[in-house]
Amino acid sequence: MRLLIADDHPIFRAGLKEILLSAFERLQLTECKNGAEAIDSIRSEKPSIAILDINMPELNGLEVAKLVMKEKLATRIIILTMYRDTEMIKKAMNSGAYGYILKDFAANEIIDCIEEVKQNKKYIGPELQRIYKEIEHQDNKKDELSQMLKSLSQAEIKTLKLVSQNKSTREIAELLFLSEKTIENYRSKICQKLNLPPRNNSLLLWTSENKDLLSSINEF
Repeated sequence: MRLLIADDHPIFRAGLKEILLSAFERLQLTECKNGAEAIDSIRSEKPSIAILDINMPELNGLEVAKLVMKEKLATRIIILTMYRDTEMIKKAMNSGAYGYILKDFAANEIIDCIEEVKQNKKYIGPELQRIYKEIEHQDNKKDELSQMLKSLSQAEIKTLKLVSQNKSTREIAELLFLSEKTIENYRSKICQKLNLPPRNNSLLLWTSENKDLLSSINEF
């Protein structure tokens, strides 16, 4: 197996190298001290797995991961970092990373992570599972809402976007050159399609909670 490790701290690289060489027979290991070296080596040597720190000179680990995904390189990325926040984990997985573990637990987890990633499986360190499950829950909810939005007509989408701008039924009717009764019918249908209670403020509350999702929907 061919592995690559990229970290700008030589002492950490040395420790990780020792762990990997003792765990895997006939291991071919490449060391890189920055992201630029890492992506060049990935392109030329085609390692099965690349273990990357996030904070590195020239290119960071996430930028390297994005290039690997963009260029459709076969190397699978494991992020090994000190960052434990939700946003960074989400960015890493969206960048195509297969594994995400903390440096504090690397000695105990890196081998298990590699074995999982070798089988084309995702691996998140145990201490990060709660955060990752919440990310998955949010992503699933976003997918469900996206499907619901696709069921809306052009007129309903326009109405919903105007609701998000805190426009009243009368204002929306004037802007769309329709009757207030027609707008009320649209609002009612939107609530049904989004599984919202038929309260006066239910649509406004929904748009407030889903601004990013709504802004990504184009009108026809």
